[in-house]
Amino acid sequence: MTMLIAAAAVFLAIHLLIAGTRLRDAIVGAIGEGAYLGLFSLASIGAIVWLVIAFKAAPDVPLYYLGRGVHDMGIVVVLLAFLLGVQGLMMPNPASLKQEGSAAKPGTISGVLRITRHPFLWGVALWAAFHLAANGDEASVVLFGTLLILSLLGTVSIDAKRKRKMGAAWSAFAAKTSNIPFGAVIAGRNTLNLSESFGWRFWLTLLVFAAALFVHTHFFPAHSPLPGGAVPF
Repeated sequence: MTMLIAAAAVFLAIHLLIAGTRLRDAIVGAIGEGAYLGLFSLASIGAIVWLVIAFKAAPDVPLYYLGRGVHDMGIVVVLLAFLLGVQGLMMPNPASLKQEGSAAKPGTISGVLRITRHPFLWGVALWAAFHLAANGDEASVVLFGTLLILSLLGTVSIDAKRKRKMGAAWSAFAAKTSNIPFGAVIAGRNTLNLSESFGWRFWLTLLVFAAALFVHTHFFPAHSPLPGGAVPF
């Protein structure tokens, strides 16, 4: 468990103490953005691999059990997480890496970006929160708690970084969107348009979700996400 906690601490530190901070700006100024992105990517991949290895090696220590009903909500909750996160990855978004120029393009704010300007991170947060509730063992609390914290604080970090880098262009984009899901819609700064949410990205996301569901159920039958723990294939 000590190794898992250490891996989680390193993973959080890389993203919260470097990425999105003025330290990142200083490093980029010293070595260039390309070199920084390369080194940061290597460090992130290394930390993720360490985190997964440490999680698999951690002992099974139960902490709580919220009931079968929570587990059986998995299909719906994780599908919603996929619809946010996967669609968000496929859309031009000024909040995403090297896509700052999309802020000036008409029609950028559409689909899930009307819900939140950080759809991928909120998708990860929803996914992690469900797994945190459904598992309840010590290792899962560390792993999924780490991902939940990172995804939520990451939205704030990206906002600050983009504001420093993009200035007025980011402010104009942020004024019509929200970090908190549905915040801009509730405030009247944006409106939902359901017709935008059923294009090719929606159907591709369903395929990705179906594939993930098959892999999870077929290769990890003891942790089947289907109601009742069913393993139909």
